Amino acid sequence: MITDPEGTVLALFAAFCRIGACIMVMPGFSSARVSVQIRLFTAVAISMAILPLMWNDIYPQISGKGHTYIYIITTEIVIGSVIGLIARFYALGLQFVGTVLTMMIGFTAPPASDVLEDSSENQVTNMISFAGLMVLFMLDFHHVIFESIFDSYRVMPLGVGFDPQGILITMTNALEMTFMIMLRLSSPFIIYGLLFNVALGMVNKLAPQMPLYFISAPYLIMGGLFLLYLGIAAMLRLFADGFAVVMQGI
Repeated sequence: MITDPEGTVLALFAAFCRIGACIMVMPGFSSARVSVQIRLFTAVAISMAILPLMWNDIYPQISGKGHTYIYIITTEIVIGSVIGLIARFYALGLQFVGTVLTMMIGFTAPPASDVLEDSSENQVTNMISFAGLMVLFMLDFHHVIFESIFDSYRVMPLGVGFDPQGILITMTNALEMTFMIMLRLSSPFIIYGLLFNVALGMVNKLAPQMPLYFISAPYLIMGGLFLLYLGIAAMLRLFADGFAVVMQGI
């Protein structure tokens, strides 16, 4: 039996603020292809599931707080957004890989509709981004994020506030690790593009009268797509393995 209905509702809303803010920006759930109702009901369901487990950590900080409840809600939204943004930055890193890849292999086709967002994107980047997100869902990456939210109540307890410097350091470290992982994934294509263009420049010096750009473009694209065919499995595997490393920094 609920002895304090008002306090229970306030505690549930406090949990919803951290979880809802995370779901609002985390990859997959924040996609334009997912309706707002699904995101809302998912956040409410997870909040109701996590509240009994974290009752002793949430309810004492809510009851009798008065006007400070608004400050608690604000800090909870910020903390949840930071957790979701770290995962989103990592997923957006795969779009960075796709952009570098298409530039290095010369695949400059007109952009098409993005699979995940209401924007235009290259076809190869679309394929890589969607494949990486699908692999993360297959490996239950959202469970890792929800576990990080659960553990965040011990690292950043409700009602204590948040450390802006610590949050900036966490996000900076996540961006640094994301950039290094994505640079590692795109390095074969960067090396391939540099070697191909250096070799093409040397040939152009030997035969300057030949239109080498038009002759070499099909070979550059064909070789890049063949390299992508050989390395896409290893790329997605390294991408999935690096997600756990980035999320450990929360």
